[in-house]
Formats: sequence, structure tokens, C-alpha cells
Amino acid sequence: MIPFNKPFLTGKETQYIEDAVKRLKISGNGDYTKECHNFFEQQYGFKKCLLTTSCTDALEMCAILADIKPGDEVIIPSYTFVSTAIAFIRQGAKVVFADSYSDNPNIDASQIEALINSKTKAIVPVHYAGVACDMDAIMDIANRYDLLVIEDAAQAITSRYKGKYLGSIGHMAAFSFHETKNVIAGEGGLLAINDDRFVNRAEIIWEKGTNRAEFFRGEVNKYGWVDIGSSFLPSEIISAFLWAQLENIETIQSKRLQHWHYYNNQLKEWAETKGIKLMPTPLEETNNAHMYYIVCNSIEQRTSLIAHLKANSIYAVFHYLSLHASDYYKDKHDGRELENSDYFTNHLLRLPMFYELPVEEVVKCLKSF
Repeated sequence: MIPFNKPFLTGKETQYIEDAVKRLKISGNGDYTKECHNFFEQQYGFKKCLLTTSCTDALEMCAILADIKPGDEVIIPSYTFVSTAIAFIRQGAKVVFADSYSDNPNIDASQIEALINSKTKAIVPVHYAGVACDMDAIMDIANRYDLLVIEDAAQAITSRYKGKYLGSIGHMAAFSFHETKNVIAGEGGLLAINDDRFVNRAEIIWEKGTNRAEFFRGEVNKYGWVDIGSSFLPSEIISAFLWAQLENIETIQSKRLQHWHYYNNQLKEWAETKGIKLMPTPLEETNNAHMYYIVCNSIEQRTSLIAHLKANSIYAVFHYLSLHASDYYKDKHDGRELENSDYFTNHLLRLPMFYELPVEEVVKCLKSF
């Protein structure tokens, strides 16, 4: 059987977890957490990093830091995971959905400006498949209308846009270390802060609305409740696991890129004969090989292809359902047709992608379809 995803272990995860336990500091914000924070800040140029228990938590922290209130509006793509929307809806915002491009699922930057009004507070671009959105256009719009940009970089670790790491361009960003991502912690996430206005408050929100972190650094002589917040920080068990992954991130990414290019090179002729579109080849610097997807010519073809692969013990999956058409939000949507988002909902298929993937077997099976 070839699963859709298989978590990769470097071999040191349990060693570091055992070490964290022996240090008797496992509740969070210990040595391994600090190692991870330093790694992200030094490697990718984020001003302030805070590990979280999930990317959803990191997005919820972004919504709090952005001071989202009932009646505010936030622009997001419809073709994304529900967490992108929920983080802002929980604060009372109305999410306004933008369509994807016709040739890739990222938010169509040319549509954003028409969706802005006096209630708009933020734009949330999602770097689907680790491929960068048009951040020049998005930041230009945000600067002209005095809006915040919050990058949903859940899938985008190590990807870049014109030399800048994704997550370092907007005011804030959120990353995921779910077991389906490139580097993992089972569950886990990261809040990256790039705007000095949010650095101090982020740490307070992270620590349940207290200035506890400042107290332990000796910056205040006592700590107390000073703001809203929640228990967003992960345990040292999660951080220790993640640290083992980060030590091997270059090896992991290199292997995944090999698989990505094998898919892309070997499937070109086959895809053309079947009327299937391959994942667009991004600039090399923006491709972190988080996934490889294809776009079928019909929902029937996709259903048949999934069945064909499954019959050969290979598991591929379709991805997001357009959020604007979801049971929860369709009555709240403004009625605009988002054709490209719906198109990817019905046609996109994600192929297996993980470190130890026997990619040759998947390609062979696809070609027998």
C-alpha cells in the first residue's frame, strides 16, 4: 500500500523528547521551544516567532492581534482550509471570499481591490501548495488602503517570493507542522511577527493574557493578567519533536523536491494525452514540494482516477471544498460566483507526497490509467 502521506522520522525525535522529560521542564517555553524560535528567526528573518499548538491557533492569535471585532471584514480565498476563515469569524468578522486564478488555486490579486470597503481590516493570502501568491500586488493594495496582511503560510515553509521567505512579507504569518506537512510535530504551528507593533502583545496573548514570559526573563518583578489571550503555547514534547525535524530540514526538502520533479518530468506526455493539467511549475525559489497535484478534465475523470489508484493500493485525495458554498457559510456569502474556486474543488487531485515515497510506482500506475 502507498498512502497519501507518511510521517517521516529523523531518528532523534524520541531521543529529544526523553531529554525534555529528564530536564523536568515539559509544560512549554523551555529549551527546545527557544531553540525552535531562534532557528526560525535567524534562518528566515522573522522578527518574532512563537510556537503554537496548531496553525489554527497561530491564525487565531493573528486575528486577536489585528484587533478584529464584530462588523469588521477580512478578505480571504474561498479555496482554502476552514481554519483560514474560522480564526476571524470567531472574532466576529465577516469573511469576504475572493476567487482563485484560472490556472492555480491562489487568491487572484486583481480581484481584491474591488472587495475593499470601509469595514475591511485585513487581507489573508494563502500560499497554496507552498507556491507564493502575488505578494507585490497584495502588499501594494494593503499599503494604499492601510490594511493588514496576514500570510496563511501553513504549507509554505522554506518557500520564497523574489528572494524573501514566505511569512516574512506580510505583517504576520501562520505556519503548520501537522503530520501532513514537510516538517512535522504531529500537531503544531508557528506565529511569525514582522511588524514591531505586535511583538510584545503577541507574547502576552500567547501566555494566557499575562506577562509571565517577561517575568521569567527578569524584566518585571511580578506577573499578572494584562490582556486577553489563551493557552496557545505547545508543550516541550511537541517542541522537542519539531527540533529533530528542523535539524534535518534541508535533507527533507531536497528529497521532496526530487519526488516533485520526477512527477513533473515523467507525467508530461501522459497528462497531455488525457487532457489533464499538471501543477504549474513555479519559480524554483518558490517551490518547497509540499505537494504535487494534477487538475483533471472532469469530476468523472477524477473519480475514476482515484478508483484506479485505490484498486492498486495507492491513495490520492481531492482537496478543499469552496468555503463560500459550505453548509455553514453559503447563506452568509454575498452571492458572487467564484468559478475558479469551484473548478479546483471539482477537478484538483493531490498525489501521494512524502519523504520515503516510491514515486516510480505511482507514476507507473498513473500511466496505466
